[in-house]
Amino acid sequence: MMNELVCELGVLLRGWRSQRGKSQLETALAADVSQRHLSFIESGRSVPGREKLLAIAEALDVPLRDRNALLLAAGYAPLYPEQAWDAPQMRAITAAAERMLKQQEPYPAVLLDRHWNVLAANGAAPRFSGRFVDLAKWSQPRNLLRLTFDPAGLRPFIHDWDQVARSLLDRVRREAIGRVLDKTLQGLVDTLLAYPGVPDAVEYRSDSTDMPMIPIGFVKDGTILRYFSMVTSVGAPTAIAAQELRIECLFPADEETERGHLRTPSAP
Repeated sequence: MMNELVCELGVLLRGWRSQRGKSQLETALAADVSQRHLSFIESGRSVPGREKLLAIAEALDVPLRDRNALLLAAGYAPLYPEQAWDAPQMRAITAAAERMLKQQEPYPAVLLDRHWNVLAANGAAPRFSGRFVDLAKWSQPRNLLRLTFDPAGLRPFIHDWDQVARSLLDRVRREAIGRVLDKTLQGLVDTLLAYPGVPDAVEYRSDSTDMPMIPIGFVKDGTILRYFSMVTSVGAPTAIAAQELRIECLFPADEETERGHLRTPSAP
């Protein structure tokens, strides 16, 4: 049984090293272990101490959830707690998130999990989306990407769809925890790409010359309202849920949008 665990550990470590594009020597130097020892670990000939294993995981920037998997594969107990995002132990973080959502008014803000599901939102978010779609038809938790890409969702109201779609898919890959798509997130991306007229993010190129970001424009009554997002995450997480939460806030990308947003009676 132990040999099977050690072999699994070696496979996992090689996988992360390959994902990061690091050689054994680079990884060993960063983790302060010998290359020979790392080679023995990856081949299943040696089991590292817990601290050494965590040092290797740190050198490879392995997410907390996957560090637990490495610990289990080595025969150790998981180190990082895995509780619900709104568990009592998370109260300090959820309280901070609630304040940020409220302070974002009158502009939309949502709290997302690692798969882009909306866990919480300020009042402005559903009011804004509700100007374009009937949110009652979307089961909860609503997935922000599905809501955006689905032809029955926000997509018909989005200006410059190809550019926005490419930039969002690019963001999914860049902002994934540990910059790796898990099976659920990869399945979500496959679903989005299966919608008609969705370009693959590998084709993405920024054509913007007058803005420092790619805005997302919503067309309403012949007017284009352009926004950009800012994403907030926990700076030094020690729990899985804390690492995987993020807040996405929409801001007007230009003065015309800000004036139009604030003077529209139905706007948040």
